[in-house]
Amino acid sequence: MPRKLREKTKNVGKSEVRKIRQRSIGKKSGKIKIRYLAAALALVGSVLPRLAVQAEGCPDVRVVFARGSGGERWADQNYLEYKSTIESKLSTTALKYEFIDLDYPAVGVGADNIGVTLGAFFGAGDAYEFGDSVNTGVKNLTKMMNSASCPGTKYVIGGYSQGAMVISKALSSLNAGRLIYAATFGDPKIYLPEGKGLMPAACRGENLSDYRMYVPDCQAYKGLLGAYVPYEPEALAGKVGTWCNKRDIFCSSRLSISDHVGYVADNLYEDASRVIFDKITKIFGIENKVSSPHDTAFLIDSTGSMASMINSYKAEALRLATETLNSGGRVALFDYRDLDDPYTPVEHCNFETCTLEVFENELATIHADGGGDTPESLLSASFHTMQSLNWKYGATKSLVVLTDANFLSPDRDGMTFDEVVRLSKTIDPVNFYIITTSSYGSYYNDLVQQTDGLVVTNLNELSLLTDYIIERYDSLPRVEENTNPATLPTLEITETEQVNDDVRIKFDTNGTRTLVVLNDTILGVTGETEITISGLHGGVENRLTLIPLGDDVRGEGVEVVLSLKGFGEASGETFSTIEPPVLPKAPNTGRR
Repeated sequence: MPRKLREKTKNVGKSEVRKIRQRSIGKKSGKIKIRYLAAALALVGSVLPRLAVQAEGCPDVRVVFARGSGGERWADQNYLEYKSTIESKLSTTALKYEFIDLDYPAVGVGADNIGVTLGAFFGAGDAYEFGDSVNTGVKNLTKMMNSASCPGTKYVIGGYSQGAMVISKALSSLNAGRLIYAATFGDPKIYLPEGKGLMPAACRGENLSDYRMYVPDCQAYKGLLGAYVPYEPEALAGKVGTWCNKRDIFCSSRLSISDHVGYVADNLYEDASRVIFDKITKIFGIENKVSSPHDTAFLIDSTGSMASMINSYKAEALRLATETLNSGGRVALFDYRDLDDPYTPVEHCNFETCTLEVFENELATIHADGGGDTPESLLSASFHTMQSLNWKYGATKSLVVLTDANFLSPDRDGMTFDEVVRLSKTIDPVNFYIITTSSYGSYYNDLVQQTDGLVVTNLNELSLLTDYIIERYDSLPRVEENTNPATLPTLEITETEQVNDDVRIKFDTNGTRTLVVLNDTILGVTGETEITISGLHGGVENRLTLIPLGDDVRGEGVEVVLSLKGFGEASGETFSTIEPPVLPKAPNTGRR
C-alpha cells in the first residue's frame, strides 16, 4: 500500500528564494569569513540589519545524519548514501543547505562467528559504553537543534542502527517547529504496535502506524533492544518515518544480519529521500521537479467495440510513455480480449525492449477486432502481464488498463480476483488504473481500491490521469500482508538469585536459543536455560533482556531489572559474561 501522493504545488515566492546555492560540508572557513564580516561591519558602523548577516551565514536546510556503530565520521557508507540521495534532489532548488555527520562516538561493535542461530554474536565494550554513546548523540543533536543561532534554519535528521536510536530517543526533546522530518533506518528501538499478537493487525494491512514507511515484516513489533514508546511524539505527527529492511535482525521479527547492513544496496535511502524531499518542497512552497523511477505497463482491451476508445487514447498513451521514459522509467505494452475469443494476451514490448520508437510503432498496430460479448478476460490478462514482466525494485509500478467492459470472476481459466490482487501486492504493489465507460466505472472500484489506483470514466480527463501517475513517488510497500504469519517463540523467567556479586537467572523457553542483552549491549547467545551475569554495576539498575530465538525468527524479549543491593560503585573496567557456556567478549572495533 503506497504511502502518499505528491500534491501539485506552484512555484510561489520565487523572489524570496535565494538565487545562489551554497553547499557547506561543515568547513570552518565559511564560518570564519562570516564572523570577520560581521565584525568588520560593526566596526565601520554599518546600518546593515543583523538578520541580513545571519541569513547570509545560515542555511535554509540543515541535513543531519547519525551513523551506525563503528562508522567513521564523514566517511561512513550509510551517511554518504543518505547525503547523496538527498543532495541530488536539493540541487534542483535554490535553497541553501548543508550536511552534517553528527558528532558522537558511534561506539563500535565486534563480531565473532560461533556457529549458532545468528551466525555471530556481538559485544560492544562494557555494559554502559553503548548507552553512553547513544546519550552523547542525543545531547549533541538536541543542543544543535534547540540552539538560538540560525533560528530560520529547518532540520532534516536521520540515523542508521545505533544512530537510529539516537534519533528516536531524541525526538521528544527536539524543537518541533524546526524539524521538517526524521527518518530512522534499522532502529533497534523501533515500536510498531500493529505487529503484536498471533495474527497481528499489520498482517491484514490494518492499523498501520503513520510513521511506518517501509517495514515489510508484518510481525515487526519491538526492536531487538526494546522500544521507545511513543515512537512518534504527538508534537511531531507526520514528521517521523521508519525504514526496516525485510528480515533485519534489529527491527524485524527475523534474524538476518545481511539485511541489517543492506540499506545502501537495497536503495532504501533513495526511497526515503523522495519522502524527505517532498516534505522539504512543501515547507518552502517550491515546486517538486524530481521524478521517481516508474515502471508503467499498458494493457489494452482490443475487442471490436473498443475502436473509438483506442483511437482516442493512443495520443495520451504516447504522452504517458514519453514522460515515463524521459524521467528514467520504463514502459511495456500488451493487449487482450476474451479467452473464449480465442485470444491470449499479446506482448508487444516489455520493460527491456520498449523504447519510445518501439512503443509508438507497436501501439499503432493494435486494432479493435473480434469479441461480441462481455465480460472480457481482464483477470487472466492482468495476472499474465504482471507475472511476465521484470519489475524494477524501488520503482513506482502502474498497470494502465483501457477497456469498455467488465471482467469475469473467476476468469475462464480459473483466475480469481483475489489472486490478481495478491500478486499486485506481492510485487510492490502494482497500482491499477482503469480507463473505462461510465456504465462500468463502479464495477472496478474494489480492484483499484485494493491496489491503490484510480478509475477514469471521462476520456477528457486522461491528461490529468497521466499527471497523477507521473507524480506518484511511492515505490515500496508499507507492509507485506501475510495470512499465515510465523509462530514466534516465547520465554518466561522463573527465578532470579543473587550469588555474591553475580546474579543467576533461570527461565523456560520453547525457542532453540536465547539472546542475552544487558543495558542495550548484546552479550551473546546461549542454548541453556540457566545463566549467570557477572561484573554488574552496583547501586544502579541493570536491565537484562532475554530474547527467545527460533530457527529463523525471534520472539518478544522479556526484561528483568537486576540491582545488587549493598554492592559498592564499580571502579575501573567492568564487564559481563554468560555462564554456561562462557562466551568471550568480541573486540570493540569502533573508533573512540
